[in-house]
Amino acid sequence: MTLPKTPPSVNDFGGATLAAKHAPPRAASGVTMAPDLATNVLYYGDNLDILHRYLPDASVDLVYLDPPFNSNRDYNVIFRDESGNATDAQLLAFEDTWHWGPSAEATYTYLTNTARHEGRVPDTVSTIIAALRSGIGENQMMAYLVEMAVRLVELHRVLKPTGSLYLHCDPTAAAYLKVLMDAIFGPKMFQNELVWKRTSSHNDTKRYGRIHDVILFYSKTDAFKFNILRTPLDRSYVDKVYTHIDEKGRRYRLDNISAPRGAGPVYEWGGITQAWRYTKENMEKLHAEGRIKKYPSGRAMINAYVRYLDESIGQSVQDWWDDIGVIAAPAKERLGYPTQKPLALLERIIEASSNAGEVVLDPFCGCGTAVAASQILDRKWIGIDITYLSIAVMKARLKDSFGIEVPVIGQPTEVEGARQLAEGDDGRYQFQWWALNLIDARPLGGTEKKGADRGIDGRITFTTGGKGEMGQALVSVKSGKVNSGMIRDLRGTMEAQGAEIGLFITLEEPSKPMLLEASTAGVYTSAISGKDYPRIQILSIRDLLEEHAKPMLPLLLMPTYQQAERIPAKQAAEQKELFG
Repeated sequence: MTLPKTPPSVNDFGGATLAAKHAPPRAASGVTMAPDLATNVLYYGDNLDILHRYLPDASVDLVYLDPPFNSNRDYNVIFRDESGNATDAQLLAFEDTWHWGPSAEATYTYLTNTARHEGRVPDTVSTIIAALRSGIGENQMMAYLVEMAVRLVELHRVLKPTGSLYLHCDPTAAAYLKVLMDAIFGPKMFQNELVWKRTSSHNDTKRYGRIHDVILFYSKTDAFKFNILRTPLDRSYVDKVYTHIDEKGRRYRLDNISAPRGAGPVYEWGGITQAWRYTKENMEKLHAEGRIKKYPSGRAMINAYVRYLDESIGQSVQDWWDDIGVIAAPAKERLGYPTQKPLALLERIIEASSNAGEVVLDPFCGCGTAVAASQILDRKWIGIDITYLSIAVMKARLKDSFGIEVPVIGQPTEVEGARQLAEGDDGRYQFQWWALNLIDARPLGGTEKKGADRGIDGRITFTTGGKGEMGQALVSVKSGKVNSGMIRDLRGTMEAQGAEIGLFITLEEPSKPMLLEASTAGVYTSAISGKDYPRIQILSIRDLLEEHAKPMLPLLLMPTYQQAERIPAKQAAEQKELFG
């Protein structure tokens, strides 16, 4: 996968050395493994490293993962403008492209060499991976499969014996992934291939329209938990089967009361002697209640049982899911995040394969739909993602929907950790997104980053007057050497864009000439509060982390990300009751 690349290990933001990528699940030198599993937390970093370090064996009840599909596409986060409308401002969340190279080769060696994995990889997995490489060669698909295989082995390890795993994929790699899952879990632990019809049509010029995803459902053992869920009867089925209406207007159908295969009590009823489904005593009781009616069958009159539509408990959920569509563009649930899945989809999976208070893990959690569904259904949860942009979106979603502040394990907590983040692979972007989140600024991307952006990486929007006029604070983030010329550049960009305030976030401590340059920019006076705010404010990472400093900004700030719908406690309780 080319973007984002693996960030520093979650252990390295405190200054420890990088752990070997496929190290066994034990603590590195100088680090203490927590004896208890932390839940309702987000982890920033490579999920393989986090699984090794933080999740003990048999500690999770349910795993849902929606990894990149090897679709060879770029996926963007779409932001909203101040009025809530979609804009062309986008950031590349991830590039779903994989390549065979040194990293894939190292992972392959780990999976197939017993001396390297020391028995942590089943022989069946080693055999399958070697066979796949021999069969399909060294290409994007094989690179994707080895990276998925090493993670699926770890996810199997952390599952409890009563646990299940749902792997969300599409037909691009579904067949290969099922072979891997059979090798890891065992063919007998395959429970279902669920087909999610995500849309009604798709225009493809040289093939049939692709309108479904695949969800592979495996259990760790035969003792897995499963709660039968039901949906209302299909309308066409109701119209076809429930063809009768009684004098009270209740729809019903007539059901056979003959004993199946003749295995029932034999007696005479209504002029017919045969084996019946019910005892004679119960038959008389049902007849008195009006539940036994006669209906013509050929030339004869046959006894039948009356089943009312309004008494139906519905039908159990089948493996074809066409009743949950993608999130429509105007839906309040839609956050503009690529590959966002509907809450209803995750609620169904979580309700079916876990119980209240149990632990749900999503190791590729993106914008956090599995996390949000777990919160609604009173499950404990763990979310992991490799990009800080996703972490920021999830934090905002949980705060908007539930009013909760969520700890993030793996993010820098001191200057040295921030420096290691900036110096890691893809460090510039991850450091920028992390630093912008410290001050609740919206990252800029897409067309807003094209051309001469003069070092502007983020924006904070606020109200400037009583008629809804909007002002803005432009944010420049620097992880390298800084000088007073950068402050002048920020001031020039502010003037060009008509921005009221400029924020300069720096990893290195600002120099005296920089502070002097900022002080000459003057102040912005809020028409609402009448207060003065420095037009250019310099904040170091040390200020933000150690002094807990915050930028001085007017009130009535606009949301950083597309706001998630608020889910009141009462509504969440009703949702749990509905699914229960």
